[in-house]
Parts: sequence; structure tokens; C-alpha cells
Amino acid sequence: MTVHGVLFDFSGTLFRFEPVLDALTGHDGEPLAGDAQAEVMRRMTAPVGQPGGLPEQLRDAWGRRDLDPPLHRELYRAVLRGSGVGNPGYLYEQLLSAEAWRPFPDTAAALRTVAAAGIPTAVISNIAWDIRPVFELAGVAEHVKEFVLSYAEGAVKPDPRLFETACHRIGIAPAEVLMIGDSRAADGAAAEIGCAVALVEPLPVEQRPHALLDALAEHGIG
Repeated sequence: MTVHGVLFDFSGTLFRFEPVLDALTGHDGEPLAGDAQAEVMRRMTAPVGQPGGLPEQLRDAWGRRDLDPPLHRELYRAVLRGSGVGNPGYLYEQLLSAEAWRPFPDTAAALRTVAAAGIPTAVISNIAWDIRPVFELAGVAEHVKEFVLSYAEGAVKPDPRLFETACHRIGIAPAEVLMIGDSRAADGAAAEIGCAVALVEPLPVEQRPHALLDALAEHGIG
């Protein structure tokens, strides 16, 4: 397969959510312990499944969270409260902030490599807000041709419509497109429309220095 287009996932693939947790408190107003912080972060960033802490009456709405920004806010703040966080707004507002998203060490190099090869790129994400400011802050927005975001498109991965939309907007047939993501369940569904798929691990940024470049090289880009 010759790759003529590349799709990238956002969270866990190109960027990782790394908020400032110093002021995160429990329901007693005391600072949240390190192990509790780690569990909260896991629940905030898991790409699939329902997180612990989600109230029973909100479970049916969870699958729609990335289609409806107000619902997203309600659900994640509920998860945070149910996870023992006393000030859920503190962490949720960071989730929406470009400053809290850290690029992986090879994110910029990967996007530049694809652009230098003359290959159009789209970012395709299950998300409830505009992530373009994250890319602008990192200085890489110019290397992304299209952003295909669930809340704007009315569909969430693994729905094939998102992948079809991304391929259409970059003008490349799915059979010539590589999808790079971190979730087999969500991003791996691109294979259903004929895309090649490469998966990277959503590790802490220091532990994943060149996975994106490796994935590109394995498909002849770089």
C-alpha cells in the first residue's frame, strides 16, 4: 500500500492531557492523594468504556458526550464528583484549555514529515470542543489540512462516517489512507472502510519518544 493521506487521532496519539493537579481537592477540601489523582486522570482520558464514578442515571447519556458540549460538561463533572473530587470545575476547565495538552516528543516532527512528503493530513477526534488552539499553541496547526471533530460532525468513532468524512475532505480514497491512533476499538474501525491502521500506546510523553515517526516509517513515510 502506498500512503497518500494520513489521519491522526488527537488525545493519546498526538497530545496527552497533563493538567496541573496541585490544587485538586477531595470532598473534604484536602489535597487529593497521588494514587487518587492517577485514577481520576485514567477516568478522564479512557477512550472507550464507561468510567467509574458515573452516576447510574447518567449512564445512558455517556455515549453521546462527544456530540453535545453541555452534556459533556455535565457528565465529566459528575464523574469527577463521583471519583472523590471536591472541585470538579478546576480540572474540567483545564481539559478545555490548550495549555493543559502536551505534545508527544515526536508530534511536531511527525506532522512536519507528512507535510514535507506532500501528503494531506486530517485530525479525527471524539471531542466536545474545538482543539485547534492546542495545535496553534504547539506551532503545528499549519501542518493539518482538516479537523474532523465529533461534536461538529454528529458522529463518534467507531462510526465509519467520521473516517469517510476525513478521507473525503483531504481528497484521498480510504485505500490510500493511514489512520494512526491509540485505541483499537475507536481508531481501528478505520479499517472497515479500507484504511491502513497503526496503533501507538497512550503512554506518558516521556515514555513514548518516537512511536509516531516509527509508524510513519513502517508505511514508507519519513
